[in-house]
Amino acid sequence: MKQDLDALSVLWERQWPAPPDTSLRHAYPERWVRFHSLPESKQYPENEDEYAIVLERQHALLEELGPDDDLLWVITTEWDGRPEPEPRMAELQRVDPHAWHWESWLSDDDDPDDLVYQHVHVSTRSRIGSSLDPLLRLVAGDISFAVTLAPPDLRWVFRPYPGGVDVFAPSTAERDSLKTAHPDWLSAHASGL
Repeated sequence: MKQDLDALSVLWERQWPAPPDTSLRHAYPERWVRFHSLPESKQYPENEDEYAIVLERQHALLEELGPDDDLLWVITTEWDGRPEPEPRMAELQRVDPHAWHWESWLSDDDDPDDLVYQHVHVSTRSRIGSSLDPLLRLVAGDISFAVTLAPPDLRWVFRPYPGGVDVFAPSTAERDSLKTAHPDWLSAHASGL
């Protein structure tokens, strides 16, 4: 796995020379689009019918981004005050038990008495069927929110959050095609948020 993680680091740096976090939106605005997961931009699902809508929309986007991408990278991030990663959150460990520690770095040093480190783990998972659903449900329910999905070649990035998903398409044209296909899922806000 170490060799795979080294190769992933090289590929990530080539494809997305920015951390796998919210800074991607600022680094790649021409490839970014945000879709809301529920009608009327409702943020949190309250019942199984609403969870079904969230999963249906996210699976549709994943299918359109990579219909031939059966395997995906699953990248998860947690933060704490320690430079070395601690055991992962129990819920995240339950739905992503085979993740390997990929990287850690200091993400907030504004207050030297309260340093914040970012710990990134990675695994692979099939996109087919419902194997991603437990992880996507954790994000939709605001239990875990720092999740990134991407195909092996990293040509696109999918970042679900409570209330929607940020998509970084392979090109501006492909981003625009997704927007055209799902206008009712877009934000009405001028910024696209």
